[in-house]
Amino acid sequence: MTGEIAKWGHAQIAQGVRNQLAQLRQEISIGASPSIDLEKIKQLVVEAVTSGHEATLIPVFNLTGIVLHSNLGRAQLCESAITAVTEVAAGASNLEFDLASGKRGDRESHIEAMICELTGAEAATAVNNNAAAVLLALNTLAMGQKVAVSRGELVEIGGSFRIPDIMSRAGCSLVEVGTTNRTHLSDYATGIDADTALLMKVHTSNYRIEGYTTTPTETELGNLATGLGIPFMIDLGSGNLLNFDAFNLPKEPTVADAIRHGADLVTFSGDKLLGGPQAGLIAGRADLIAQIKSNPLKRALRLDKMTLAALAETLKLYNHPETLPDNLPTLRLITRPKADIEQVAIALLPTVASALGPQFHVSVEETLSQIGSGSLPVETLPSSALKIAPHSGVDGDLRALSSAFRELPRPVIGRIHQGALWFDLRCLEDDHITPWVNQLAELTL
Repeated sequence: MTGEIAKWGHAQIAQGVRNQLAQLRQEISIGASPSIDLEKIKQLVVEAVTSGHEATLIPVFNLTGIVLHSNLGRAQLCESAITAVTEVAAGASNLEFDLASGKRGDRESHIEAMICELTGAEAATAVNNNAAAVLLALNTLAMGQKVAVSRGELVEIGGSFRIPDIMSRAGCSLVEVGTTNRTHLSDYATGIDADTALLMKVHTSNYRIEGYTTTPTETELGNLATGLGIPFMIDLGSGNLLNFDAFNLPKEPTVADAIRHGADLVTFSGDKLLGGPQAGLIAGRADLIAQIKSNPLKRALRLDKMTLAALAETLKLYNHPETLPDNLPTLRLITRPKADIEQVAIALLPTVASALGPQFHVSVEETLSQIGSGSLPVETLPSSALKIAPHSGVDGDLRALSSAFRELPRPVIGRIHQGALWFDLRCLEDDHITPWVNQLAELTL
């Protein structure tokens, strides 16, 4: 096993041998008579050590129909962002070094001016995700004091993280105003007292209340907060920087809208509609941003060099809106024409049917995609899918098929719905079709 020792190290091979011998002793102790074969033991040791070194975070094909899937990595990075990450990861960089003066610099100088230009904010900062952005802003501006929020905006985001819990951890007290479906400006006015440090509005990005509802406008809330001498903060969540009307998409509020309507601070995500890496951005008044930057928690939550590089390249794309649909994967995927997706489905149908054999029926069906990650929760995007159903109608056969696709070298993740496995092809782009098809030969059914 000289070659294996050179590759994996003596300690790991030795531990692998101990594990195999322990397994044999266990079998013998219960009365079994295992075959003790030296070559077989060597093989099992090598397989175990090799398996232990396989990557657990790997690429998959997202055919769920949810473009920004929280469990599947959310936004795909643009090519320039991927290149930038590779370059700064490979060696030293001017992360916190001012090349002009030769002195220490500010790591956020690589992104702050661009955020301000795109949003109309006076200043900006960034942390590792939007929940951290909310936490940091609240801890800085309202620790030990009260924050007024409409009862209808006390949302729970993915992973059971709730706004009231974040506020509690930030060290501030929640003041609920209004009711679930109707909150008036007067509710805020009466709920605010001398101990209230902040008025906060949370964009309900992952659900919508419809019907008999009332909520003040952002401008009204901004004017109220200004009159009371406290900041007005909006947690926008999705991080949209675009006017969606230009792309025939449902309207979604933008960060610039929030600033223009009177928000003193806006927090939003980098890896949702913005289309970049995981990050939480805070934009707004320069004096408030300065306070946030001086909070000791800021260092614990700051972005690393690779995230900054990817975020900077993503933001640069917004300077050329005419080419944005081609260069920003998130926008490209959510604006992809249904006719193009249907053509891919029709072309793949015979190949998939042949690979699966007669025990499965494969058809092309219309379906509806979602943007995902709490963005436009009730709106859908017309799409096409391959629908695969076992002729047996047995649920176990369907589950086994889904498992077989997940066990491919690059796992294929679809969704089980109405007795069939659905592969929404919105996110299967041209350069992925061939590798997707080639691995079908490895399906074990």
